[in-house]
Amino acid sequence: MTSATLFLLMLRWRVAVTLWSFLLIGAAAQGPLRPSIALLCAAASLSASYVVATTVNDIADRDVDRVNHPRDRARPLVTGRASERDLWRTNAIAAPIALAAAAVAGGPVLAVSAASLVIGYTYSLRPVRLSYRTWLAPTVLSIAYAVVPYALGLLAAGGRIERVDILLCGALYALFLARINLKDFRDRAGDAAFGKPTLLLAHGKTVTCAFTAVALVAGSATLVVALSGRPGVIAIVSLFAAVILWMLWRLWRSSDPRQEQIAIGLGAKMGNGLLVCTLAWLVLQAAGAPEGMRVLALAFLALVYGSVFVSLVGSPDDIEIAYKG
Repeated sequence: MTSATLFLLMLRWRVAVTLWSFLLIGAAAQGPLRPSIALLCAAASLSASYVVATTVNDIADRDVDRVNHPRDRARPLVTGRASERDLWRTNAIAAPIALAAAAVAGGPVLAVSAASLVIGYTYSLRPVRLSYRTWLAPTVLSIAYAVVPYALGLLAAGGRIERVDILLCGALYALFLARINLKDFRDRAGDAAFGKPTLLLAHGKTVTCAFTAVALVAGSATLVVALSGRPGVIAIVSLFAAVILWMLWRLWRSSDPRQEQIAIGLGAKMGNGLLVCTLAWLVLQAAGAPEGMRVLALAFLALVYGSVFVSLVGSPDDIEIAYKG
């Protein structure tokens, strides 16, 4: 496998799309969203930084992944498609790309990208190894996945930190924190076998679901304030949050691992809907669209995601495959 192929494989497109969404939200909050060299370089730096994080994490967690993801093609070290040396080589290529692309976008972008790389290494490698710190792991990881992309988008768009940025970034952080905790359900067999003290294993299902619910409610409430706090926005964001909370309740009540994954997958789909609604609102707002038109657009997106939700409820096997993909 060539380094270029391995780079693309380790990018893991599902997560990369979420990261790019956060970056675009950060840029759109500054005004009309326009392609620029700085924004493209910020996106390239973010992508390369994520490859750094995934390669080093796959090396550090190889034994855990053999239990949790024995046939996952996205983990070539486990499947034998790549060696540890291949991953280190790809890591050594990705890190300079991240820094070089960030440098083109400007000094502040370079500083944020460098901080992202530090998180990527310290999350997986000794002696810090944040992935083995029960409370630090999800909180720091959410900074890397939500705050860093938003900051890169903001800086690449030439913006300055204002109240709306603090609110939006805080909302995205809390919503991602709610989401990232739930991956421990998928990975608990390997985590338990190798003594990884995740929130789920250290404190149990009830505490994990309660913590996720608090983060979800806090993130949704902050998002409402960031997007104007008007009745239409409150209704649409609350609808998404209510459906996710329902899925969280189903997760808490279920004792079947397959049903747990279905509940998590459905909740994740609706979380994606919140991201799309946020980006749509900011783009339309920057274009000068009236508030009524913005609310109507969000209502349409809610209808689309609601239809997808209803369709997937009737196809649980598809939900499970999509989540695991």
